[in-house]
Amino acid sequence: MSIHWFPGHMATARKEIKKTMPGVDLVIEVLDARIPFSSENPMVSGLRGEKPCIQILNKCDLADPDVTAEWLRIISATPGVRAITHHNLEGGFLRTLNAVARELVPPIRTGPMTAMILGIPNVGKSTLINALASRSIAKSANKPAITTRQQRINVGTDLVLLDTPGFLWPKLTPAACGYRLAVTGAISDRVVDYQDIATFAAKFLTKRYAAPVATFYGLGTLPADPNGLVEAIGRKRGFLGKGSVVDLQRAAERLIHDLREGRLGRISLETPGDCGLGASSP
Repeated sequence: MSIHWFPGHMATARKEIKKTMPGVDLVIEVLDARIPFSSENPMVSGLRGEKPCIQILNKCDLADPDVTAEWLRIISATPGVRAITHHNLEGGFLRTLNAVARELVPPIRTGPMTAMILGIPNVGKSTLINALASRSIAKSANKPAITTRQQRINVGTDLVLLDTPGFLWPKLTPAACGYRLAVTGAISDRVVDYQDIATFAAKFLTKRYAAPVATFYGLGTLPADPNGLVEAIGRKRGFLGKGSVVDLQRAAERLIHDLREGRLGRISLETPGDCGLGASSP
């Protein structure tokens, strides 16, 4: 099964970004640290052209720190691109952002630089902007498609952020990218099948993070079959219907929400090696 979600406002956002891009000094792309490859919009590279770029691996407190370190190394090896991490409780991030921005952008004029901030839906872009501005200025919520228009935001004296609506790309390929986006909540829950994406997540977790998942759910050892894991979670949590049959929908939703909220531990859903980027997968 392939997962796609590209409402009309995303196409509009892409056109506005293309029109505004010539007037900015720097592009800041916010990625989900758990899925840096899958949350990187392939259209951004074409839109920004030769403009320097900072990629922020957001929600890094939810991601596997060893895998995040791999991603930082791989991304920052790209000419004109730097990668840094961020999470909501981190202090002093604006100083770090300004310092990296000044390294990338030549001092060709006085005054603050203008940075266009981009990111897929629900990657935490608006929450990050509010933290940088030290006030609630960008509308945020833990669901996709909240920001719907561009807005300019002064962040200190050195940087002006041009916020943009989150947008995906029309065809999410390979299929695993669509699933990872759905598992982390970047795609509206209205268009995904929880049992389908829970099966995808369970298969991955059984392979990479079996011990912490087994400990969290009190399962001892995990079933080899991903559907068996979802059923075992449902039985352990008491999601039983008539005849003690497990409610697989409730079990699937529980697994996905526990993963999204970090209850299973710090989990990354892809490594550079998984994505063919020069590192071996575990």
